[in-house]
Amino acid sequence: MRISFGHFGDICRMIKIEHSIFALPYAWAGAVLAARGLPPWRALLLLTVAMVAVRSFAMTFNRIADVAIDAENPRTKNRPLVTGAISMWQAWAFCGVMAAIFMAACAGINSLCLWLSVPALLFAGAYSLLKRVSPICHYWLGATLGLAPLAGWIAVNPAGMSLAPVLLFFAVTFWVGAFDIYYAFQDLDCDLAQGLHSIPACFGPRTALALAGFSHALTVIFLALTGLAAGLGWPWYAICAGIAVLLVWEHRLVKPDDLSHINMAFFTLNGIISPLVLAGVILGLYF
Repeated sequence: MRISFGHFGDICRMIKIEHSIFALPYAWAGAVLAARGLPPWRALLLLTVAMVAVRSFAMTFNRIADVAIDAENPRTKNRPLVTGAISMWQAWAFCGVMAAIFMAACAGINSLCLWLSVPALLFAGAYSLLKRVSPICHYWLGATLGLAPLAGWIAVNPAGMSLAPVLLFFAVTFWVGAFDIYYAFQDLDCDLAQGLHSIPACFGPRTALALAGFSHALTVIFLALTGLAAGLGWPWYAICAGIAVLLVWEHRLVKPDDLSHINMAFFTLNGIISPLVLAGVILGLYF
């Protein structure tokens, strides 16, 4: 069997390729912090390829692992792998190709990235299985994206790690964990029926909303600490204040009994935040 252009479009829809905007700016931010300015173009290009490939691998593996669950969920029953627009063979093949591209890009960056590529793939794929046994799955997903600034730093400076990208790792972890909790409100009934361990299903909507709000507060704290550790100037803190306002707005938009604003909260507002972080790092280094 082969993958046609039509199948490729279905694959892009399956993995939601446009959501790459969530992680890429953090990887670039880590690279900029390591270089204290513009990173080498070769490292930046290979880092971009690696990030898109590992995300595509993780999303495809998630769709494969969840195909039976998705078939029973009204929100996900029309996904390409469920409907048969993409076969299981094609999904596995794409998953393998993305893993190979990721490892090749890591090898092109430096030897440390290559050594870490397999653990990174395993870590990224584990989310799909973890949500069957533990509500920590939201923060595992957050940590998977949180590795982006660490990867960016290692791509430029494999000889040593600074505190700044580590703090940014925690900021991203709590940021993603929070909005993944919000997103899980859509599947609350399905999660309860299928015994999945989302935080809303395990602890109820009220507690889940409180945990998400607390996680967003930690996000802002770790962003501010990142600026202190990196010695960033006033634009970083101005942008942090703006991000705090966006997160409060997002928290007010999401209500378990009214999910009409979930797309705005999940994609629009969160899609703004990650480029703002990158802009803040760049401006903070120069002002």
